[in-house]
Amino acid sequence: MELTYVLIALFLGSVGSVALAGLMLVLNDQRLDKVSTYLMYLAGGTLLGAAFLGMIPKAISMSEPKQVLQTIMFGILFFFLLEKIILWRSCHNKNCERHMNAAAPIILIGDAFHNAIDGIVIAASFLTSTDLGIFVTLSVVLHEIPQELGDFGILIKGGYSRGKAFWYNVLSGATAIVFGVVAFYTLDLLRWLIPYALAFSASSFLYIALADLIPEMHRKTSFKDSLSQIFLIVLGIFIIYLVVVTK
Repeated sequence: MELTYVLIALFLGSVGSVALAGLMLVLNDQRLDKVSTYLMYLAGGTLLGAAFLGMIPKAISMSEPKQVLQTIMFGILFFFLLEKIILWRSCHNKNCERHMNAAAPIILIGDAFHNAIDGIVIAASFLTSTDLGIFVTLSVVLHEIPQELGDFGILIKGGYSRGKAFWYNVLSGATAIVFGVVAFYTLDLLRWLIPYALAFSASSFLYIALADLIPEMHRKTSFKDSLSQIFLIVLGIFIIYLVVVTK
Protein backbone atom coordinates (compact mmCIF):
# COMPACT_ATOMS: atom_id res chain seq x y z
CA MET A 1 0.00 0.00 0.00
CA GLU A 2 2.89 2.37 0.80
CA LEU A 3 4.31 1.90 -2.71
CA THR A 4 0.86 2.65 -4.16
CA TYR A 5 0.77 5.98 -2.31
CA VAL A 6 4.28 6.80 -3.52
CA LEU A 7 3.41 5.99 -7.15
CA ILE A 8 0.27 8.15 -7.01
CA ALA A 9 2.24 11.00 -5.43
CA LEU A 10 5.05 10.69 -7.99
CA PHE A 11 2.54 10.80 -10.83
CA LEU A 12 0.79 13.86 -9.39
CA GLY A 13 4.08 15.64 -8.72
CA SER A 14 5.48 15.07 -12.20
CA VAL A 15 3.28 14.03 -15.12
CA GLY A 16 0.16 15.22 -13.29
CA SER A 17 1.63 18.69 -12.83
CA VAL A 18 2.49 18.87 -16.53
CA ALA A 19 -1.04 17.75 -17.45
CA LEU A 20 -2.63 20.36 -15.14
CA ALA A 21 -0.36 23.05 -16.56
CA GLY A 22 -1.32 21.89 -20.07
CA LEU A 23 -5.02 22.17 -19.26
CA MET A 24 -4.49 25.74 -18.07
CA LEU A 25 -3.16 26.66 -21.52
CA VAL A 26 -6.77 26.82 -22.75
CA LEU A 27 -7.27 29.93 -20.60
CA ASN A 28 -6.78 33.32 -22.17
CA ASP A 29 -3.45 35.02 -21.49
CA GLN A 30 -4.77 37.33 -18.79
CA ARG A 31 -6.44 34.59 -16.72
CA LEU A 32 -3.51 32.22 -17.23
CA ASP A 33 -1.10 34.84 -15.92
CA LYS A 34 -3.27 35.46 -12.84
CA VAL A 35 -3.74 31.78 -11.97
CA SER A 36 -0.07 30.90 -12.40
CA THR A 37 0.97 33.97 -10.40
CA TYR A 38 -1.29 33.08 -7.46
CA LEU A 39 -0.08 29.47 -7.54
CA MET A 40 3.50 30.76 -7.39
CA TYR A 41 2.67 32.85 -4.31
CA LEU A 42 1.00 29.89 -2.59
CA ALA A 43 3.91 27.61 -3.52
CA GLY A 44 6.32 30.01 -1.81
CA GLY A 45 4.47 29.39 1.45
CA THR A 46 4.04 25.63 1.11
CA LEU A 47 7.72 25.15 0.24
CA LEU A 48 8.87 27.15 3.27
CA GLY A 49 6.35 25.40 5.50
CA ALA A 50 7.25 21.93 4.25
CA ALA A 51 10.97 22.60 4.79
CA PHE A 52 10.84 24.30 8.21
CA LEU A 53 7.80 22.65 9.80
CA GLY A 54 8.12 19.13 8.45
CA MET A 55 11.29 18.00 6.71
CA ILE A 56 14.00 19.70 8.77
CA PRO A 57 12.48 18.90 12.21
CA LYS A 58 11.93 15.29 11.11
CA ALA A 59 15.50 14.99 9.85
CA ILE A 60 16.87 16.45 13.10
CA SER A 61 14.80 13.99 15.13
CA MET A 62 16.42 11.12 13.19
CA SER A 63 20.04 12.34 13.18
CA GLU A 64 22.53 14.84 14.64
CA PRO A 65 21.31 18.46 14.16
CA LYS A 66 24.79 19.60 13.14
CA GLN A 67 24.99 17.01 10.34
CA VAL A 68 21.48 17.84 9.15
CA LEU A 69 22.22 21.57 8.98
CA GLN A 70 25.52 20.92 7.16
CA THR A 71 23.64 18.79 4.62
CA ILE A 72 21.18 21.65 4.07
CA MET A 73 24.02 24.13 3.56
CA PHE A 74 25.81 21.90 1.04
CA GLY A 75 22.46 21.22 -0.64
CA ILE A 76 21.83 24.92 -1.18
CA LEU A 77 25.33 25.34 -2.62
CA PHE A 78 24.73 22.34 -4.89
CA PHE A 79 21.51 23.81 -6.28
CA PHE A 80 23.15 27.18 -6.78
CA LEU A 81 25.94 25.56 -8.81
CA LEU A 82 23.49 23.38 -10.71
CA GLU A 83 21.40 26.39 -11.66
CA LYS A 84 24.50 28.26 -12.77
CA ILE A 85 25.76 25.38 -14.90
CA ILE A 86 22.63 24.24 -16.74
CA LEU A 87 20.35 27.30 -16.42
CA TRP A 88 17.42 25.11 -15.44
CA ARG A 89 15.03 27.91 -14.64
CA SER A 90 13.06 30.08 -17.05
CA CYS A 91 14.88 33.22 -18.05
CA HIS A 92 12.93 36.43 -17.39
CA ASN A 93 15.52 38.73 -18.96
CA LYS A 94 14.63 40.14 -22.39
CA ASN A 95 18.22 39.59 -23.50
CA CYS A 96 17.56 35.83 -23.38
CA GLU A 97 15.09 36.11 -26.26
CA ARG A 98 17.83 35.72 -28.87
CA HIS A 99 18.96 32.50 -27.19
CA MET A 100 15.47 30.95 -27.06
CA ASN A 101 16.26 28.11 -29.46
CA ALA A 102 19.19 27.04 -27.32
CA ALA A 103 17.27 27.66 -24.08
CA ALA A 104 14.55 25.11 -24.93
CA PRO A 105 16.70 21.94 -24.70
CA ILE A 106 18.56 23.34 -21.70
CA ILE A 107 15.23 23.86 -19.93
CA LEU A 108 14.23 20.25 -20.67
CA ILE A 109 17.53 18.87 -19.38
CA GLY A 110 17.40 21.06 -16.29
CA ASP A 111 13.81 20.05 -15.57
CA ALA A 112 14.73 16.38 -15.89
CA PHE A 113 17.30 16.84 -13.09
CA HIS A 114 14.87 18.92 -11.05
CA ASN A 115 12.04 16.37 -11.40
CA ALA A 116 14.39 13.50 -10.51
CA ILE A 117 15.19 15.30 -7.25
CA ASP A 118 11.47 15.86 -6.66
CA GLY A 119 10.95 12.12 -7.06
CA ILE A 120 13.58 11.38 -4.41
CA VAL A 121 12.01 14.04 -2.15
CA ILE A 122 8.58 12.42 -2.38
CA ALA A 123 9.88 8.89 -1.84
CA ALA A 124 11.95 9.90 1.19
CA SER A 125 9.02 11.77 2.74
CA PHE A 126 6.63 8.83 2.38
CA LEU A 127 9.21 6.47 3.87
CA THR A 128 9.23 8.77 6.89
CA SER A 129 5.45 9.11 7.25
CA THR A 130 2.35 9.24 5.08
CA ASP A 131 1.41 12.68 6.42
CA LEU A 132 4.82 14.08 5.54
CA GLY A 133 4.53 12.52 2.08
CA ILE A 134 1.15 14.14 1.47
CA PHE A 135 2.16 17.71 2.22
CA VAL A 136 5.52 17.35 0.46
CA THR A 137 3.63 16.16 -2.64
CA LEU A 138 1.26 19.14 -2.30
CA SER A 139 4.24 21.50 -2.18
CA VAL A 140 5.83 19.87 -5.22
CA VAL A 141 2.61 20.11 -7.25
CA LEU A 142 2.04 23.76 -6.34
CA HIS A 143 5.51 24.88 -7.38
CA GLU A 144 5.66 22.63 -10.44
CA ILE A 145 2.53 23.94 -12.20
CA PRO A 146 3.73 27.58 -12.54
CA GLN A 147 7.19 26.33 -13.54
CA GLU A 148 5.74 24.02 -16.22
CA LEU A 149 3.67 26.90 -17.58
CA GLY A 150 6.86 28.94 -17.90
CA ASP A 151 8.57 26.01 -19.61
CA PHE A 152 5.71 25.73 -22.11
CA GLY A 153 6.24 29.36 -23.02
CA ILE A 154 9.97 28.89 -23.59
CA LEU A 155 9.50 25.74 -25.70
CA ILE A 156 6.78 27.30 -27.86
CA LYS A 157 8.87 30.44 -28.38
CA GLY A 158 11.76 28.13 -29.26
CA GLY A 159 9.80 26.76 -32.21
CA TYR A 160 8.10 23.71 -30.66
CA SER A 161 4.44 23.05 -31.40
CA ARG A 162 2.05 22.92 -28.42
CA GLY A 163 1.83 19.15 -28.82
CA LYS A 164 5.60 18.66 -28.87
CA ALA A 165 6.08 21.06 -25.95
CA PHE A 166 3.53 19.08 -23.92
CA TRP A 167 5.00 15.63 -24.62
CA TYR A 168 8.61 16.72 -24.13
CA ASN A 169 7.59 18.16 -20.76
CA VAL A 170 5.83 14.89 -19.89
CA LEU A 171 9.01 12.98 -20.77
CA SER A 172 11.09 15.34 -18.65
CA GLY A 173 8.63 14.99 -15.77
CA ALA A 174 8.73 11.18 -15.93
CA THR A 175 12.23 11.20 -14.44
CA ALA A 176 10.55 11.87 -11.08
CA ILE A 177 8.74 8.53 -11.30
CA VAL A 178 11.87 6.59 -12.26
CA PHE A 179 14.12 8.10 -9.60
CA GLY A 180 11.33 8.09 -7.02
CA VAL A 181 10.78 4.34 -7.38
CA VAL A 182 14.54 3.70 -7.25
CA ALA A 183 14.81 5.87 -4.13
CA PHE A 184 11.85 4.09 -2.53
CA TYR A 185 13.61 0.74 -2.69
CA THR A 186 17.16 1.90 -1.99
CA LEU A 187 16.28 4.26 0.87
CA ASP A 188 14.11 1.55 2.42
CA LEU A 189 17.21 -0.67 2.53
CA LEU A 190 19.43 2.20 3.72
CA ARG A 191 17.19 3.93 6.24
CA TRP A 192 20.13 5.75 7.81
CA LEU A 193 20.21 7.89 4.65
CA ILE A 194 16.61 9.11 5.05
CA PRO A 195 17.36 12.08 7.38
CA TYR A 196 20.05 13.28 4.97
CA ALA A 197 17.74 12.77 1.99
CA LEU A 198 15.11 14.84 3.82
CA ALA A 199 17.69 17.56 4.64
CA PHE A 200 18.93 17.64 1.03
CA SER A 201 15.33 17.76 -0.18
CA ALA A 202 14.57 20.61 2.24
CA SER A 203 17.52 22.53 0.78
CA SER A 204 15.94 22.22 -2.69
CA PHE A 205 12.63 23.58 -1.35
CA LEU A 206 14.41 26.47 0.39
CA TYR A 207 16.48 27.27 -2.68
CA ILE A 208 13.45 27.34 -4.99
CA ALA A 209 11.44 29.48 -2.56
CA LEU A 210 14.19 31.94 -1.62
CA ALA A 211 16.27 32.14 -4.81
CA ASP A 212 13.54 31.85 -7.45
CA LEU A 213 9.99 32.42 -6.21
CA ILE A 214 10.43 35.27 -3.72
CA PRO A 215 12.70 37.37 -6.02
CA GLU A 216 10.09 36.89 -8.75
CA MET A 217 7.41 38.17 -6.35
CA HIS A 218 9.45 41.32 -5.71
CA ARG A 219 8.99 42.22 -9.38
CA LYS A 220 5.41 43.21 -8.44
CA THR A 221 5.46 45.82 -5.70
CA SER A 222 1.99 47.41 -5.75
CA PHE A 223 0.01 47.39 -2.49
CA LYS A 224 -2.57 44.97 -3.94
CA ASP A 225 0.08 42.56 -5.22
CA SER A 226 1.97 42.75 -1.93
CA LEU A 227 -1.17 41.91 0.06
CA SER A 228 -1.89 38.95 -2.22
CA GLN A 229 1.67 37.70 -1.84
CA ILE A 230 1.65 37.97 1.96
CA PHE A 231 -1.78 36.35 2.26
CA LEU A 232 -0.99 33.41 -0.03
CA ILE A 233 2.47 32.79 1.46
CA VAL A 234 0.97 32.73 4.97
CA LEU A 235 -1.91 30.56 3.73
CA GLY A 236 0.59 28.09 2.24
CA ILE A 237 2.52 27.91 5.52
CA PHE A 238 -0.74 27.56 7.47
CA ILE A 239 -1.87 24.64 5.29
CA ILE A 240 1.37 22.79 6.08
CA TYR A 241 1.05 23.77 9.75
CA LEU A 242 -2.42 22.24 9.93
CA VAL A 243 -1.19 19.00 8.39
CA VAL A 244 1.83 18.77 10.72
CA VAL A 245 0.27 19.90 14.01
CA THR A 246 -3.22 18.37 13.71
CA LYS A 247 -2.16 15.01 12.25
